[in-house]
Amino acid sequence: MTTIPETRIARRFAKLKSEGRAGFVTFLTAGDPDLDTATEIMLGLPAAGADLIEIGMPFSDPMADGPAIQASSLRALKSGMTLEKTLKLVRKFRETDDETPVVLMGYYNPIYIYGVDKFLAEVSGMIDGLIMVDLPPEEESELCLPAMEAGINFIYLTAPTSTNERLPRVLENASGFVYYVSITGITGTQAAAIDSVKGHLDRIRSFTDLPLAVGFGIRTPEHAAEIAGVADAVVVGSALVDLLKANLDENNNALPGLADKVLGMVSELAEGVRSVAKD
Repeated sequence: MTTIPETRIARRFAKLKSEGRAGFVTFLTAGDPDLDTATEIMLGLPAAGADLIEIGMPFSDPMADGPAIQASSLRALKSGMTLEKTLKLVRKFRETDDETPVVLMGYYNPIYIYGVDKFLAEVSGMIDGLIMVDLPPEEESELCLPAMEAGINFIYLTAPTSTNERLPRVLENASGFVYYVSITGITGTQAAAIDSVKGHLDRIRSFTDLPLAVGFGIRTPEHAAEIAGVADAVVVGSALVDLLKANLDENNNALPGLADKVLGMVSELAEGVRSVAKD
């Protein structure tokens, strides 16, 4: 098993544990609806309550994402977003925040075209984790192991369908945290029952000591609080993307106040997560 130096992710989860609470992870797509607006939102996320920031790398065929996030990726691409500009966005964020963990989520193709070595050289020390939904553990030599050698956590997804036979292989080189997808299917759909989530988290914890983050279907502060009671972190994406979309004009340009409204929802969700004390 590859080991890597302590990352911002490890430090953040240690801090959350000392505070006796779960973390709040936000997801938004880089460059949606445009780079300037996305930058304004990202810069405001920590103050609004985001403990970790997950940024989607726009891709033309986001097969694992639901309609809302697919549309956000296409909006970003149409506005001229590229992987290079995504890294520029994170670089801008790091000018004023060197503590909040940043995780890039996406698909392998853009990184492969960009060049794995070039990509890792540019993001080392700047980002803290990668989620590649189309790279299973059997393909870990492509990016997982090189990323870990560069000091970047590689975060694997688990699901209700992940069997006890499969989990050890999935978790063998996982690092940072484990992302539990609480429902089967695509993002932004129905929510899972809390008893089901807890049961699966208990099962996964028997295979790993890594923090467990839960996402998919979480849309309200109340639901976020419920998940915070059983998970180490709560991930919200589609609800934020839907609010962003609702504040675009017919040409997908940002309406006045868009960033403030998205950050306002982040604050409300963060309050829900932080309302739950953990042992």
